[in-house]
Amino acid sequence: MKVRIVNRSRWDVPSYATEFSAGVDLRANIEAPLTLRPLERAMVPTGLYMAIPAGFEGQVRPRSGLAAKHGVTVLNTPGTIDADYRGEIRVILVNLSSEPFEIAPGERIAQMVFARHEVAQFEPVEALDETERGSGGFGSTGKQ
Repeated sequence: MKVRIVNRSRWDVPSYATEFSAGVDLRANIEAPLTLRPLERAMVPTGLYMAIPAGFEGQVRPRSGLAAKHGVTVLNTPGTIDADYRGEIRVILVNLSSEPFEIAPGERIAQMVFARHEVAQFEPVEALDETERGSGGFGSTGKQ
């Protein structure tokens, strides 16, 4: 799959860290360190613009190390970059810890996974077929 990219950041074009990596790291394209106070959120620019092929989306996901070690995550996980979006990719980060967290210029702040998707064609009906689960949700299947 080819993704056309305009890189207006000071960093290299994203790449896969290992042969079997699912996502590429996105870096903070900021001039100076940015501090996220506890429970604060910020839209962090990446300096990247992409033309994702039709039938695909870019999913912006947290980096596990930032989440586990610092409580910093992507707020709208996963964030979706649609194939027709041409603006700068920005990452909505939130600090869920009780300590301030400093984001350095060029720091890896999220990862992007490209995923194929279908376009739904809705068929209006009067009722749905019955299943064992029915309308049960939000923990209705119990705790195992």
